[in-house]
Amino acid sequence: MNEDATPWGTGLTVAAFVAAVTAGAIVVLSLGLTRVHPLLAVGLNLVAVGGLAPTVWGWRTRPVWRWFVLGSGVGVAAGWLVLLAMAIGSFVA
Repeated sequence: MNEDATPWGTGLTVAAFVAAVTAGAIVVLSLGLTRVHPLLAVGLNLVAVGGLAPTVWGWRTRPVWRWFVLGSGVGVAAGWLVLLAMAIGSFVA
């Protein structure tokens, strides 16, 4: 077996777990902040993601950390899509 083979099964499992935790954290924290003020939730999401993005982007070439980068990117996108769907749903209902 090739020592440099990419561990797809383990890596994608880690990425899926990181995505689920990240999306859940974003949704829960944003819903709490929305009770204070919706713009506070939007602002803090943008500041947090904008502040962490350069650091996380630098990890994408590291063999183990690249799975965390993939999971966090997918998790942030999924969390924001869930929040958007919830916001649209509250306006429609």
